[in-house]
Amino acid sequence: MRYAHYVSGAFRNDGEPFPLIDPSSGKRSGTVPAASETLVDTAVTAAREALRGPWGQLGTEERAQVLHRIADGIEARFTEFAEAEVADTGRPRELAETVDVPRAVRNFRAYADLLHGRPERAYTATAQGDGSGGALNYSVRRPLGVVAVIAPWNLPLLLLSWKVAPALAAGNTVVAKPSEETPGTATLLAEVIDAAGVPPGVFNLVHGHGQGGAGEFLTCHPGVDGIAFTGASATGTAIMRAAAEHLTPVSFELGGKNAALVFEDADLDAAVAGTVRSSFTHSGQICLCTERVYVQRPVFEEFVAALGKKASELRDYGPMISAAHRSKVLSYYRLAVDEGANVVAGGGVPAFGDGRDSGFHVEPTVLTGLPQSARTVREEIFGPVCHVAPFDTEEEAVRLANDSPYGLAATVWTRDLSRAHRVAPRVEAGVVWVNCWNLRDLRTPFGGVKASGIGREGGEYSLDFFSEPVNVCIGI
Repeated sequence: MRYAHYVSGAFRNDGEPFPLIDPSSGKRSGTVPAASETLVDTAVTAAREALRGPWGQLGTEERAQVLHRIADGIEARFTEFAEAEVADTGRPRELAETVDVPRAVRNFRAYADLLHGRPERAYTATAQGDGSGGALNYSVRRPLGVVAVIAPWNLPLLLLSWKVAPALAAGNTVVAKPSEETPGTATLLAEVIDAAGVPPGVFNLVHGHGQGGAGEFLTCHPGVDGIAFTGASATGTAIMRAAAEHLTPVSFELGGKNAALVFEDADLDAAVAGTVRSSFTHSGQICLCTERVYVQRPVFEEFVAALGKKASELRDYGPMISAAHRSKVLSYYRLAVDEGANVVAGGGVPAFGDGRDSGFHVEPTVLTGLPQSARTVREEIFGPVCHVAPFDTEEEAVRLANDSPYGLAATVWTRDLSRAHRVAPRVEAGVVWVNCWNLRDLRTPFGGVKASGIGREGGEYSLDFFSEPVNVCIGI
């Protein structure tokens, strides 16, 4: 596959190439050009110029048509997008075909549909002024301007489109940087946007690394009016420092150490199946994955035995994204044992007997026996691992769930509807699922609290970030 920057409507290969590694096999699969600071500046300048061109004059209905054309383009090249996502991430093809590519299409269509019938101006009632008569007030939403979109490697197409779609819907121009580990679908998206007739400079794509590379050049650029980022909390902290220099608004979806609460009255089979999904999907490399499971004591042993059995039976799961990340996850497996954990399932490297043995796989792992203070329980691992601990009361369950520096997502398993309504609002997380996991309505607010993020995405919440309200007051 060809990897290229896309700046001001042209594909370019400027910059020193760096290798791309297939995580499933561990072998080199290509090279990607790294954007220089000069090229990033050119992209930002092109985006600024595009705001002053025809794009800046389009109304909401016309922008909605553009988003639908982009969605049509992704659908037309569905197989290419799925293959590129699998090649970059090692995800099972089924996930790419049922989740990643369809969700990218939905992201663009959802924001196109949200624009239909959206008023350009919102009027308020005439109000009395300070003795000089009445006034007519109305507000106009204006795009932020040039938006930097930085997407992670775990769900590259889904999360890139999740930000690009509302940014364009609100009338902004975009400079996007995908992870250096996963450039494929971002490049295809640039091709689709180009074919959709989007004016030059409205969408720009630069490849490269974060620190000391394209990511740092972009987030430090004084011409960037907003930054939307999904990734690690530590990286978010670095970006926020850079953004502070120019008081650039930020929207962050960061890390998580998500909790599941399983009450004794839960449908245990459903809770086990749900926890297998929430802990091991994409080998735990999803910010919403469950790494802490708290089970009410009467069903604790039964739950652990069933979860361990299911984890040990898993076969079709993807690799860690890189050798470095596999080393990190395996170091936590060793740390857990050093801290006194009981390894119920997994804890090592699988042997498949095929080409995957040279890839970056680790075993789905279930742990028990650690105190709440253990590093394995407190630090985000971002691998296919969960620690299961017992609790006795509802109060204790909520306390354990909230005893974390993170607060992105949580799940509650119970048949007691009253308990569900009591517990869910008390859990310190941006999203709480009851008897399900990762069930998403794209209109609802999505984001985290504490070290898990700043702001909310989804529906009107994204449009609120990507635009500024301007009040116009006419004296009467």
